[in-house]
Amino acid sequence: MGKTKVQKPPIVMAAKSKNPMGFLKRDWQLYVMLILPVALVIVFSYAAYPGLRMAFMDYKPAKGYDGSAWVGMKTFHKIFKDADFSRALRNSIVFNLLDLLVGFPMPIILALMLNELRYQKFKKVSQTILYLPHFLSWAIIGSVALTMFKPSSGLVNIALASLMELINEMYKYKELDTRNDGIIKEGIPFLNEKWHWAVTYLMIGVWQGMGWGTIMYLAAITGINGELYEAAMIDGANRWKRMWHITLPGIKSTIVTLLIMNLGRVMGSNLERLTAFDNSQVKDFQYQLAVYVYNKGLGNGKFSMATAVGLFQSLIGLILVLMSDYVAKRLGEDGLL
Repeated sequence: MGKTKVQKPPIVMAAKSKNPMGFLKRDWQLYVMLILPVALVIVFSYAAYPGLRMAFMDYKPAKGYDGSAWVGMKTFHKIFKDADFSRALRNSIVFNLLDLLVGFPMPIILALMLNELRYQKFKKVSQTILYLPHFLSWAIIGSVALTMFKPSSGLVNIALASLMELINEMYKYKELDTRNDGIIKEGIPFLNEKWHWAVTYLMIGVWQGMGWGTIMYLAAITGINGELYEAAMIDGANRWKRMWHITLPGIKSTIVTLLIMNLGRVMGSNLERLTAFDNSQVKDFQYQLAVYVYNKGLGNGKFSMATAVGLFQSLIGLILVLMSDYVAKRLGEDGLL
């Protein structure tokens, strides 16, 4: 018997477009929408780079770049000898590390908790409520904090005073009356005493920023293969074991990436946030690099000093990111770069 030849289907070659720029014509709306964001990035991120030379000059606005004297590293020497800079640098590093220590794990914990919710409507409402503070300006948050935490008339202190009075009336203990007398009469100085201010400042910062991280971790969790959870349930793994052995390893790369990015901001400080919680009684802690740059650069007209501090912050932040990325790769992670 003769072999029947199987006719192969003809290979259809994709026709090359005669117009190599045809994709621009096809997707022109997308490219038009990109014009403004790209222009903003160029203007605000790169166009200002020539201005960094002010850090090496005794810059005078009236003389401009050409008329101002070149001083080299003298501006940096002057900054590093400044006691105000040392205080601002210390406060910035301490508070940013505390922000990282307290604030970084919170979105991970919240994302794990929300992922375990089975009632979808409640889950969506919770996500929305957690995410909303991210869109509030620090001016609004500062006003709300002032209303909530005033020593005498704040809602929190009023509630605490009412609770203490109720306890005193119920138990009639003289020792309890003496111990609670300060809370009832004066209130807790959440915003007026530096240690209380530090705790309030950190907690409100964590509350404002944790929704953003939570959404990112939830998005990463959706990329985990659902069959892994089904197999774990068949093997008898409870909820905690599934989170520990499936969910956390599944979002490990996202955790590493966000950790590297957060480490790069250890030298930064948020002027808007600091201004919202400004109080002359807590200057020891409130005076950070953003306040220093604002006071020296804009307040006193020392633009060279302000530029030098900004350049110093950027370089240290870049070094921290590169070091963190290197360590992550040495530990077997993908890293950021």
